[in-house]
Amino acid sequence: MGKVTVPDIIAAKGVRKLTMVTAYDYATAVWVDRSGIDMVLVGDSLAMVMLGHEDTLSVTMEEMLHHTRAVAKGTSRALVIGDMPFMSYQASVEQAVLNAGRFLKEGRAQAVKLEGGVSVLAQVRAIVKAGIPVQGHIGLTPQSIAQLGGFKVQGRNAEAAKRLIDDALALVDAGCFSIVLEAIPSPIAERITEAVSVPTIGIGAGPHCDGQVLVLHDMVGLFDRFVPRFVKQYDHLGRKMLEALRRYRHEVEEGIFPSPEHSFTMPEEELKKL
Repeated sequence: MGKVTVPDIIAAKGVRKLTMVTAYDYATAVWVDRSGIDMVLVGDSLAMVMLGHEDTLSVTMEEMLHHTRAVAKGTSRALVIGDMPFMSYQASVEQAVLNAGRFLKEGRAQAVKLEGGVSVLAQVRAIVKAGIPVQGHIGLTPQSIAQLGGFKVQGRNAEAAKRLIDDALALVDAGCFSIVLEAIPSPIAERITEAVSVPTIGIGAGPHCDGQVLVLHDMVGLFDRFVPRFVKQYDHLGRKMLEALRRYRHEVEEGIFPSPEHSFTMPEEELKKL
C-alpha cells in the first residue's frame, strides 16, 4: 500500500477501523511505519515520555519540530500528524496559521492536531484555508489540564455531553478531517461518531469510535510513571531493556564481554614488527 493520505482517512469511515499511535524519533517511527499503522502522531506527550516534564505544557514549538522532522524521516507510509503545543495557536489566528505551516514546511508532517472545540474554530478555519489538514481533539484536552482540574473523564452529565457533541459538529463544519475523542463516556463517543461525517479516533472513549490512538510508550511499557486506565499494555519493553542492560553490566564486570567474536585481530607478523 502507498502513502496514507488525508482523503484515505476520511474514506475509511464506516468501512474499516483506523489506527494511530505516537512516535517521537526516527528509530521508533521506522518500526511503527512497518507495522501498517495508519497515522503517526508526534504528540506533545513527548514532553512527559521523552523530556521528563510533569505535563504537556512545557514542550516548545522548536522541540516539537525537532522530533517531527525525525519521525518524518522514518515514515514512508503512515500519515504524519504534528501536535501543536500549548500556546502555539491560542493567542491569535495568525500565530496558529504560521505555526501550523512550520509543521509542514520544517517538520515535514502532512497534518496538524490541535485541542479545543468552539473556542478554536477561527484557528481551524484559517489553518484549513491555508491548505493545512487539521485533526481536532476534544474531551480531556491535556493542554487545558489546569482549567479542567486534572486528568478527569469529560462529558459525564447531559449538559457537558451536549457541549462535546456541539464541539464535534462545529469542528467538522470548520474543516477538520478527523477528531480525537479523549476520556469520554462510551455512549457519548458513539453518538458523536454517528453524528459527524469524519472519522473519530478514540483514546479512552470506548469501542464505537472509527479508530483508536495510544501513546506508544504506554502500550509497550516504556513509561511507568503511571498507566492510564484506558491503556492496554501489549508488552513490557522497559523490563526487557532493563534485563538486557543488567546482563551487559554483568558480562563486562566478569570479563565475559567482549569475547573474541566481538574483537578484531591483526596478522601475527605485523604484530611482531612493533
